[in-house]
Amino acid sequence: MKRNIYLDTVPIEEALERVRAALDRDALLGVETVPTHETAGRVTAHGVYAKLSSPTYHSAAMDGIAVRAEATFMAREGQPLTLARGRDFVAVNTGNPLPPGMDAVIMVENVVQADDDAVTIEAPAFPWQHVRRIGEDIVATELLMPQNHPLSAYDVGALLSAGIWELDVRRRVKIAIIPTGDEVLDFTARPEPKPGQVVESNSQVFVALARAWGFEATRVPPVPDDPEALAGAVARALASDAHIVVIGAGSSAGSKDYSRAIMERFGTVLVHGIQAMPGKPSLLGVAGPEHGGKLLVGAPGYPVSAVVCFEELLAPLAAWMTRKIARRRPRVQAELTRRVPSKLGMEEFLRLSIGRVGGKYVATPLARGAGMITTMTRAQGLMRIPANAEGVEQGETVQAELLVPAAALDDILVAVGSHDNTMDLLADALMGRQAPIRLASTHVGSMGGIMAVKNGSCHLAGIHLFDPESGDYNFPFLDKYLPGRELTVVNLAIRHQGLMVAPGNPKGIAGVADLARPDVRFINRQRGAGTRILLDDHLKRAGIAPEAVAGYDKEEFTHMAVAVNVLTGAADCGLGIRAAARALGLDFVPLARERYDLLIPSAHLEDPKIQAMLELVRDAAFQERIKALGGYETALTGQTMRPGLGLGEDA
Repeated sequence: MKRNIYLDTVPIEEALERVRAALDRDALLGVETVPTHETAGRVTAHGVYAKLSSPTYHSAAMDGIAVRAEATFMAREGQPLTLARGRDFVAVNTGNPLPPGMDAVIMVENVVQADDDAVTIEAPAFPWQHVRRIGEDIVATELLMPQNHPLSAYDVGALLSAGIWELDVRRRVKIAIIPTGDEVLDFTARPEPKPGQVVESNSQVFVALARAWGFEATRVPPVPDDPEALAGAVARALASDAHIVVIGAGSSAGSKDYSRAIMERFGTVLVHGIQAMPGKPSLLGVAGPEHGGKLLVGAPGYPVSAVVCFEELLAPLAAWMTRKIARRRPRVQAELTRRVPSKLGMEEFLRLSIGRVGGKYVATPLARGAGMITTMTRAQGLMRIPANAEGVEQGETVQAELLVPAAALDDILVAVGSHDNTMDLLADALMGRQAPIRLASTHVGSMGGIMAVKNGSCHLAGIHLFDPESGDYNFPFLDKYLPGRELTVVNLAIRHQGLMVAPGNPKGIAGVADLARPDVRFINRQRGAGTRILLDDHLKRAGIAPEAVAGYDKEEFTHMAVAVNVLTGAADCGLGIRAAARALGLDFVPLARERYDLLIPSAHLEDPKIQAMLELVRDAAFQERIKALGGYETALTGQTMRPGLGLGEDA
C-alpha cells in the first residue's frame, strides 16, 4: 500500500477553526428534555423563565416574634415596651409565613419573656426587618438563565425553586473509540504481550478523560490492520448515536496506517498533522451528510501524543459543540531546573514535576518521549514551548499549567538526584501516612542532585559518590561543589553494586576485566551518575580505557532501565544495584558496597515533609522493608553522616 504523506501541518488553533467552520453543531447534537434534577453539567438550549417566585410568601428570616413595626416605635433601652401575645406579636420560626398584619420580625435574642402571654423589647423594629419578602430571590416570569448557560449544582436548586421541573438542554456529546492495530491486544482478555505486541490502553485514557469533561464515551475491541475491517467498524460507529468517532493509532506516515484513507471514504479530511510535539500525526475530518456530518478524529498511537490529541483538539471541539466553555487549567509561575532545547516551528508540550521549595515553585522537565505514559502519571503540570522558541533556559520562570490542585503542590517533597529502588519504597510509604506526602523524584544522577541543591531546586537529593583518594562518600564532592553551605546528610542505605547479567551468566562475566572483551556489550549510566563514577574508578584500577568497553557510550538513567536492557538482550551486562537485578530475575556479579545518602539543605530540616520523611526512614519496620528488597544493609539507615565515616565499619 502507498505510504501516507502528511498534509501541511497547521497550528492547533487553525486546526480547530477548520473543523468549527465545517461542523453543523446544531444539526449534529440537537436538544433533549431532561428532568431538572438531572441537568447539572448540561447546557441550556433556550432562555429559562421562572414559573414561581421565591419565596412565594412573606416569610420570617429569623426565629423570634412577628410584630407591626409601627407598634414598636416607643421601645427604648432602659424603657422596655410590653407586647401582648396575639394582639401585638406572634411567635415565629425561620421560614414561617408572616402572620397577617405583621411586617417585621424581632430576633428571639432581643426578646425578654415577661410571662406566658407577654414579652418586652428595648429596641424598635423597622418595617420588613428580618423578613424575606415575596420574590426577594426570584420573581415569577423573570429570566432565570439565558440560553447556552452551563448548569451547575447551584443552578439546579434555583430552577427547582422557580418551579422548573424539566428543561431543554443540549445533548451530551457521545464519543465512539475504535482502537486499531495487529500488534494491539485487548486489555479485557488480560493478555501477556509477546515481542512486538502492546496492551491497548489509550481508549481507556480517552474514556476516563471524556467522563471527567462531562462527555460520554464507548470503546470497541481493537480492530486489526485491515482496511475493510476498519471501514466496517467506522461505519457502525457512524450509524450509532455517537457524535464523534475516534480511530486510535494508524495516523502516522506508515504503509499500514489506514486512518486517513478510511476517513476519506466516509467524509473529508480537514487536518493531517498539527504543529505540535507530541501529537503531530493527529487527524481531523468531517463525515459526509449521509453519515450525519459527524466529527472524525484520527488519534496517534503513542500515549502522550494521543493525550495531546484529546486535550488540545478533541476536548475543545466537543466543548464547542455543546456550547460549554473549554476548560482552562490553573497556572503557576515556576522556575525551570534545567535547560530545555526545542525545535523551531513546533509547539511543544512538556510534562513537569512541580513542587514548592522555599518560597517558589520549581519545575523539573520529565522525559519527552511520546510513548512515555509514566511521564503523565508523575507530572504535576505541563508547559508549552511556543513554536517560535528554540527552548527555555535553566532558571527561567515559566508558566506551568497544573494537572493537580494548586494546594497539592504544598504536599510534594521534591527529590532530585540518583535513582535507587529504596526511593520508590519511600514514595509509597509516604503516601500511606495519615496525611499523605507525595515524593516527586527526578533521576538525574548524583551530580545532578548536587547541582539541584546548589540551585535551590529541591528539598533533598539522593547521592552516592565515592572518592577514591579519601575512601569517603559524598563529602569530598560537597566540599568541592557546595563549599560553605549548611547541609545535612542522612544515610538511606548501604547498597550492593555489581554487574547485572542474564540468568545463568551465559557469557561467564566475572568482573570488570571482562568488559573489555569484544563479545561483551555493556550498557552504561548517564554522565554524573554515581554508578558511572564508580565504574570509571574500577576501569581505571583495571587499566581499561573507556573506549575499550563496547557500549560505554550507551546510557540509561535508572538501575531498572539498565536491568531491562540486560533482560531483553539489548546488552550483555550493566552496572547496577542487586535489588534491580533481583527484581527482574537477573544474575549478579558483586563489585562494591556503597553508601546511598540523602542530601538535605539544613534550611529545610524543619519542613514538616522532611520531618515526616526522616521519621519514616528511622522506623524499624521501614528498614525491614529496605532489607527485604535484597542487596541492602541498614546499619547506618537514618543516621546523620559526617566526613570520614565511609561505610561505618570503623565508626
